[in-house]
Amino acid sequence: MAAGRARRLLGSLWIALLLGQPDPAGAAARSGSQSLLTGSLVRTFTPFYFLVEPTDVLSVRGASVIMNCSAYCETAPKIEWKKDGTFLNLVSDDRRQLLPDGSLLINSVVHSKHNKPDEGYYQCVATVESLGTIVSRTAKLTVAGLPRFSSQPEASSVPKGSSAILNCEVNADLAPFVRWEQDRQPVLLDERVYKLPSGALIVSNATDTDGGLYRCVIESGGTPKYSDEAELKVLPDPEEPQDLMFVRQPSSLTKLTGQSAVFPCVAVGFPVPYIRWTRNEEELITEGSGRYLLLAGGSLEISEVTEQDAGTYTCIADSGNDTIEAQAELTVQVPPEFLKRPANIYAHESMDIVFECEVTGKPTPTVKWVKNGDMVIPSDYFKIIKEHNLQVLGLVKSDEGFYQCIAENDVGNAQAGAQLIILDLAPATTGPLPSAPRDVVATLVSTRFIRLTWRTPVSDPQGDNLTYSIFYTKEGINRERVENTSRPGETQVMIQNLMPETVYVFRVVAQNKHGPGESSAPLKVATQPEVQLPGPAPNIRALATSPTSVTVTWETPLSGNGEIQNYKLYYMEKGQDTEQDVDVAGLSYTINGLKKYTEYSFRVVAYNKHGPGVSTQDVVVRTLSDVPSAPPQNLTLEVRNSKSIMLHWQPPPAGTHSGQITGYKIRYRKVSRKSDVTESIGGTQLYQLIEGLERGTEYSFRVAALTVNGTGPATDWVSAETFESDLDETRVPEVPSSLHVRPLVTSIVVSWTPPENQNIVVRGYAIGYGIGSPHAQTIKVDYKQRYYTIENLDPSSHYVITLKAFNNVGEGIPLYESAVTRPHSVPDPSPMMPPVGVQASILSHDTIRITWADNSLPKNQKITDARYYTVRWKTNIPANTKYKTANATTLSYLVTGLKPNTLYEFSVMVTKGRRSSTWSMTAHGTTFELVPTSPPKDVTVVSKEGKPRTIIVNWQPPSEANGKITGYIIYYSTDVNAEIHDWVIEPVVGNRLTHQIQELTLDTPYYFKIQARNSKGMGPMSEAVQFRTPKAESSDKMPNDQASGSAGKGSRPVDIGPDYKPPLGGSNSPHGSPTSPLDSNMLLVIIVSVGVITIVIVVIVAVFCTRRTTSHQKKKRAACKSVNGSHKYKGNSKDVKPPDLWIHHERLELKPIDKSPDPNPIMTDTPIPRNSQDITPVDNSMDSNIHQRRNSYRGHESEDSMSTLAGRRGMRPKMMMPFDSQPPQPVISAHPIHSLDNPHHHFHSGSLASPTRSYLHHQLNPWPIGTSMSHSDRANSTESVRNTPSTDTMPASSSQTCADHQDLESTTGSYLANAQEEDSAQNLPTAHVRPSHPLKSFAVPAVPPAGSTYDPALPSTPLLTQQAPAHPVHSVKTASIGTLGRTRPPMPVVVPSAPDVQETTRMLEDSESTRGYPLSHSFCLPQNYEPDELTKEMAHLEGLMKDLNAITTA
Repeated sequence: MAAGRARRLLGSLWIALLLGQPDPAGAAARSGSQSLLTGSLVRTFTPFYFLVEPTDVLSVRGASVIMNCSAYCETAPKIEWKKDGTFLNLVSDDRRQLLPDGSLLINSVVHSKHNKPDEGYYQCVATVESLGTIVSRTAKLTVAGLPRFSSQPEASSVPKGSSAILNCEVNADLAPFVRWEQDRQPVLLDERVYKLPSGALIVSNATDTDGGLYRCVIESGGTPKYSDEAELKVLPDPEEPQDLMFVRQPSSLTKLTGQSAVFPCVAVGFPVPYIRWTRNEEELITEGSGRYLLLAGGSLEISEVTEQDAGTYTCIADSGNDTIEAQAELTVQVPPEFLKRPANIYAHESMDIVFECEVTGKPTPTVKWVKNGDMVIPSDYFKIIKEHNLQVLGLVKSDEGFYQCIAENDVGNAQAGAQLIILDLAPATTGPLPSAPRDVVATLVSTRFIRLTWRTPVSDPQGDNLTYSIFYTKEGINRERVENTSRPGETQVMIQNLMPETVYVFRVVAQNKHGPGESSAPLKVATQPEVQLPGPAPNIRALATSPTSVTVTWETPLSGNGEIQNYKLYYMEKGQDTEQDVDVAGLSYTINGLKKYTEYSFRVVAYNKHGPGVSTQDVVVRTLSDVPSAPPQNLTLEVRNSKSIMLHWQPPPAGTHSGQITGYKIRYRKVSRKSDVTESIGGTQLYQLIEGLERGTEYSFRVAALTVNGTGPATDWVSAETFESDLDETRVPEVPSSLHVRPLVTSIVVSWTPPENQNIVVRGYAIGYGIGSPHAQTIKVDYKQRYYTIENLDPSSHYVITLKAFNNVGEGIPLYESAVTRPHSVPDPSPMMPPVGVQASILSHDTIRITWADNSLPKNQKITDARYYTVRWKTNIPANTKYKTANATTLSYLVTGLKPNTLYEFSVMVTKGRRSSTWSMTAHGTTFELVPTSPPKDVTVVSKEGKPRTIIVNWQPPSEANGKITGYIIYYSTDVNAEIHDWVIEPVVGNRLTHQIQELTLDTPYYFKIQARNSKGMGPMSEAVQFRTPKAESSDKMPNDQASGSAGKGSRPVDIGPDYKPPLGGSNSPHGSPTSPLDSNMLLVIIVSVGVITIVIVVIVAVFCTRRTTSHQKKKRAACKSVNGSHKYKGNSKDVKPPDLWIHHERLELKPIDKSPDPNPIMTDTPIPRNSQDITPVDNSMDSNIHQRRNSYRGHESEDSMSTLAGRRGMRPKMMMPFDSQPPQPVISAHPIHSLDNPHHHFHSGSLASPTRSYLHHQLNPWPIGTSMSHSDRANSTESVRNTPSTDTMPASSSQTCADHQDLESTTGSYLANAQEEDSAQNLPTAHVRPSHPLKSFAVPAVPPAGSTYDPALPSTPLLTQQAPAHPVHSVKTASIGTLGRTRPPMPVVVPSAPDVQETTRMLEDSESTRGYPLSHSFCLPQNYEPDELTKEMAHLEGLMKDLNAITTA
């Protein structure tokens, strides 16, 4: 069927060509073209249109309403009605009926507060079977509400001859139904008594007959509604003057063209004021004007409003003594009007046509298209082009019918229609027709176009006289389009405007003089998929909404290639080359702050996740005009004579005109009476002669520029006084009173004073000059000028100069002077010496001071002349940067605004007069680093293959690193809203851009942030990135998972999975980081070494312990009894000091020995640490000291970072060094720890600053033994030891003390039980620990006050406190060295005396790399020894410790 239809179409085309008619495809675009009728079955257009369309109606409840409608057609049309878009069923409606002419009658309109069935929008629909349907404009039926008064008349009085106003405010719908009564009789309205549109009554020029009782009546059908009565009294004329005031001021109005507008204005006062009006500051002439009428009291009525009437109206009331003004705006709206209506079109199938429609209105109307009464929805084949035109592509028979363009804005709507007839084709003439073209192929396939080629048909191998038509359609669409070859014999064509990634079906038909031949076989071709970027946004429109704003709208791209993320709107002032842009989320945007009355171009680019798409075409719009924003310039006055003054001025500055200047308004007044202002409006000339002035009177003038929008700001008042009498111009002026000359090299400056006789007119001055004679050259200047420079003279020459005043009669007597121009000064040919010793002193990250010396200055380098220096600088990154320069008058310059961590080069030159030096030698300087000012980029999180509990975080360095990146910190949490100090921290050292995190919880969402660090500190954090861990683990991870899972239920012993490798020698690889074979060998060496040393020490200590005397052994046994035992031991304050074990072990970390057989019921296996704020802070008063000492916590970053997440702490050796202390000190063990120099983490009240920080604090007070210390307790310590992180990590092991320990983590006693009794002078070290599990709270053995005693615990018994003031405390610390895979009991070592508190504190502060941890939960108290014996043993032990320290350091 399609092939036959194509043959008929081509037959008509062939006939058209044969008869010399234009190409039908072109004819389709020209409506009503008769060329298509040739060779077609002729049909004519059928007249079908509305004779009458419904109009807006205002009705009242209970009244009858007729909505008029009548349509014309040769066949009587069927009329139907729609209300609010829905057809009315008039057959069963007893109140609404269709009249014979098609009008709609509504009987007894129904309207109540909750039932308004008749109010709404009505539309008439006319249909002719087999022809089509047309719809009328929509008309609004408004039903006036129930009669109500919003204000009622009030009793008032009015002086005779003055004006009064009686209010009767009703809603706008009822205002036409209001009338007035005086003493229950209707008020007769005339030019003196007037009813305003709002219902109020104005009585002007009051007389005695106006007194009485007034009321207003609403007659809206049914019972009239009366207002209250109010008495108006008429008073006699007042004898005293009364102040001028408004009783009713005009209010702003919005009217349609053709309506009437009334501005009420009523003023009272004595004398009775006179009312006049201005529009846009121009006087309105109301007398004799057909459209402007002055109503009662001075109100203004404008009949048949036009667009030109819009503006600012000012009511001016003048009583002679005073003047008052009131302003109101008139806005004029215009219903839609058609500038071009759609025209009827003939067309054939498969052709493309365009219905044109052009409308105007205010506000700008919107346009929609209707076909046979149904809305046309834009699609691939129905498109809205050029804002209002409808394009139909690939016509089919069903497209026939009536098309209507419906324009609508806020104040009305209109419709215009046209008919489309699709012609049937006449059969082709007799004769041989071509066969099908051969070998149709697509030789070029792109995203939006395809090139087809073919060979000539078999029937006509030459094919020189054949033309071809190419029919194409989307696969599955029954709507073919046609493209014709451009000339006979051509066997290729380019098909444009296709959609990407779409299958099209093509076929080619050849035609000769007899008609179209056979069609080729269909060829299916798929266009290429477009790069995954959005296409151009269709229907971009720009509308100027004000003088400074433009609203741009567009539609979603047809090929968005995924979700459109946002749009970028580019705009540029016409004639400029800098384009600005703004990001927009929606489909419209209003750009404000534009220049007035200026052309701008706009374009839109859509963005999806792949980037920017195709830009739209530029649309150009000019912002609306406005009144000028600046006054004219350079207003000057020239008094011509006693009655006239000439004004000269310049236009407002460029860019402030805000439109086309249409003229200038001049206002002037006598200075003596400021209120009497006269206006004069002139054209666009820049001068004006004001005549008819009074003699000897001072006048003030001001000038304002005009545009079509109104008057701009005026200049300041400028005054001039007219002459008392006119000057004499019957004779020439007298000689000027003086003449002075000042010679220069090539010019002479001439100055003079006017003639002494001022009564003779001087029009100007004539200057003559020449070498030896003044008559060689003559120059005339204005009479106001008093000096002139004669240019282009010869040096060292004698000139004679003459000056004459002249007027219209002639030139006066000359005045002579002579002068010799100066000789040429020979410039100094030698250039200046460049500055030397240029130095760049870096002051900050963005400031460098440049200093230099100048050898051309005296030795004291003091600048006494007008020389200046130019400093230039640049950086070589990027290579094409330009020099920046600055001038200085001293021997130094401060260059600011530089980039951090950037190398700059500087050079200086000196300039003196016209002489300059060359550039000096360059100095270089690199600005200091600054903390990164942007976060790391492109943060991504992926799961590690085969290990679902391990993830890999990748990122890119920050764009503004401002220095060498020394590390990163990864924060992660399961709660994105948690406080940042509650997030888990993963430090990354160096500039690595990837990191692994292990042992995460399965099927849990995590949020990750990254912070970059350089030598100056931390940069901002990146945005949070979410990642959910997988639901199930792979089988190869099960052993490790089971181990960690069981450990989480009890006291959580440190678990070592099958994949675990303990770190070596301070190389704490982050979790997941690979460990080299070299590290494994090193680990083995250190484990063996430490084991050997440990065995040696333990053996020695064991021998040492067995050599005790019996009395000592008794004391030792007594010390290990239960807490109820009564044995007490006194320390000897004069004992020998122990060796300084702190210094010998400065690379060790203090760590608790928290191995306990008892499970901790509160511990859980969770990847996120407990919020440190969950633990109640103990003493916030200690915070201040913590903040003051905050900087001492910062150490240097260790080579690698240590993860702090739960379940990832390896087992570490515990080293317990025994020494006696008085007062007692907590037992500590030492281990390496890593600090984070993070300035963003400060201590908050009673909370840990960071899970990865560990500090050793000095407690102010001794603590009772046997109580636990929470995070908060430790955080509130008042002092800290300066700590430098260690780089040595020893192999992990577990340790047991001489007695089984109770796990003090479950103990909840407060350390501050005796807070009020504490002595702040004692600073005892406690430990701030890093928990091995995020939820663990470490227990610290507390130290009792100095006067108290305690019983050491027996095995498996926790230490308790007993008060015994009579006995001083004797405390013993034990030291143990653990080995991998087994535990050894510590050997007791007794130290007779410990250093006092102050000395101990000093030792702690001197150690650079110490972290305090609580150690043992119970103590073994050793025996006492003789001083000599103890000294030998301690010396022996100290030597062993030195050896151990040397080994571990190596």
